[in-house]
Amino acid sequence: MPIVRLFGIIEYMPMPRILKILLGFLFLCLFGASFILVKEIGRAAVGESTAPSEEVQKLNAQIEDTKKRLKEIQDQQAIYSQSIRTKQNEQANLSNELAIIDNRTKKAELDMAQTQTEIDRTGLEIQKTELEIKDAEDQIQAGKDNIGKILRLVYKKDDVTSLEVLLLNDSFSEFLNQIKYLEDVNSKINDAVSEVKEKRENLEKVKLDLAAKNTELEAQKKTLEGQKQSLAVEYDNKNYLLDQTRSSEAEFQRLLKQAKKEQQAAAADISSLEKTIRQKMSAQDTAKLDSDGSAMAWPVPKNVITAIFHDPDYPFRYIFEHPADDIRARQGTPIKAAASGYVARAKNGGMGYSYIMLIHGDGLSTVYGHVSKIYVEEDEYVAQGQVIGLSGGMPGTPGAGPLTTGPHLHFEVRLNGIPVNPLAYLP
Repeated sequence: MPIVRLFGIIEYMPMPRILKILLGFLFLCLFGASFILVKEIGRAAVGESTAPSEEVQKLNAQIEDTKKRLKEIQDQQAIYSQSIRTKQNEQANLSNELAIIDNRTKKAELDMAQTQTEIDRTGLEIQKTELEIKDAEDQIQAGKDNIGKILRLVYKKDDVTSLEVLLLNDSFSEFLNQIKYLEDVNSKINDAVSEVKEKRENLEKVKLDLAAKNTELEAQKKTLEGQKQSLAVEYDNKNYLLDQTRSSEAEFQRLLKQAKKEQQAAAADISSLEKTIRQKMSAQDTAKLDSDGSAMAWPVPKNVITAIFHDPDYPFRYIFEHPADDIRARQGTPIKAAASGYVARAKNGGMGYSYIMLIHGDGLSTVYGHVSKIYVEEDEYVAQGQVIGLSGGMPGTPGAGPLTTGPHLHFEVRLNGIPVNPLAYLP
């Protein structure tokens, strides 16, 4: 009988058939168990059994609910915005004005609801991403644990001789096939683990993006307070308007004429002063202003702009084009000079419209409207940041004027007497 040499190490004579059968059986048991574990590793690593957990499914459902709510809110916002524009384009009367205030009130409520819903949705998305990251980490750890089991099972020292014995005659090619299978599966495991790791890294990036968005939304939470204040102002405006007019269309029209007259007088006064004062200024005064050259600063703490320059949604656009930015400011907020300059006008209108006008260098001037108190006098030189008065705008208070839209600072910037967008000059 021929002698079979295995790797030049061990020599055996052909074995009885029964012994071959027994050893083959042991071989299949040993490697069969290993292959089962390997397949389980593959499935665990690849993620074949990574169906969304019950918690993730619940979060997905809640996220979808918030998306639906946002869509409903946005649809309602569009309706109220359109209604406001329609009423503003109609004839100015008490009924339309009250309707505009009602629509603005309802839209302000929706704005608050939208911000809060977006905050809620982002919170849910962060929770979901954290769960998915944990699932990915659990998959990686499970794969590592199973690989350890395989290695401990296959590479036990006591099994080396038994394995070599099995590699006789017809078992040798079968063993090579099994080795090739193990190598293929091992490669698959490595690829799968890398895939899961990449998934975890991507989820981490998503989490960072969501965290940034959440920070942004947390900042928006502060605007909710402003929105609540706006809502309260709209209610006050309506009550004040009803109280002033006593639901009389004639009285409302009288107030409209008064407001229009005051605004036209202020605009004419400001325009003529711009030219007159610059003509009277000495060369020394002009040089002093031009040498200042510093950028403008916010006259009140930077806050929400409630009406922009030439705002198409300005409530009284049918009276005059809005030549300013209205900056939300609590009643009695200190007003600071946006830039150094001379006081051209310090108009105390009593219960009517009060304002301050400053002349600056480079052909610029600024106007501060709805002033409740004035701290400067005409022809006085003021430095940038100096307090020149207190803000107003609360209906029925000194300096607010008729039909005011609530506490704010009306802030104009003019270039060579012509109104320009203040935001182009503010930091």
